[in-house]
Amino acid sequence: MSRVGVFGGTFDPVHVGHLAIAAAALESIPLDRVLFVPARRSPLKDRAPVASEADRLEMLRLAIADEPRFAVSRLELDREGPSYTAQTLEELAGPDELFLILGADALAGIPRWHRPDRISELATMVVAARPGAPAAMATDRRLVVDTPLCDISSRELRARAARGRSLRYLVPDNVWRYIEDRGLYRAEATPRTS
Repeated sequence: MSRVGVFGGTFDPVHVGHLAIAAAALESIPLDRVLFVPARRSPLKDRAPVASEADRLEMLRLAIADEPRFAVSRLELDREGPSYTAQTLEELAGPDELFLILGADALAGIPRWHRPDRISELATMVVAARPGAPAAMATDRRLVVDTPLCDISSRELRARAARGRSLRYLVPDNVWRYIEDRGLYRAEATPRTS
């Protein structure tokens, strides 16, 4: 039986904070692998992702290319409708032990998630500290990992790019090149459809 971390989100774009959290979970739990699951559309966000599904998937693939214990799943991208964590965990359930990786800021919103009790039945939560979020406490079904406090958010990175600022050193270098080459997140760019 493997210990698998499940790290969901829109990853619009994936950034070094995401990777630092995944690496910390990988080492401190420890996990055998971390599965990044990009959401088709978050039911808790008013807007669809800015980058296309294909672009977000490619950025994730580029970001994790050097870590063999990281993988990307199309599970939520291939499913119609909003992306529900409970449904994703049900589809991943099997012989592996599942660990849901999330930031302390996301943990505070769990009661608003679809079927939160089912989520805690299917996976142990792995919580990473986030600047400005209340500290999480460890419980039977919740572990807290020591991660560097990276005050980076995908929303802030999109706004920065829209102002013509570079994302270099805030996203992995190959992701930065991809964003630059494709002109993603520029103010004059319009969201692409998948």
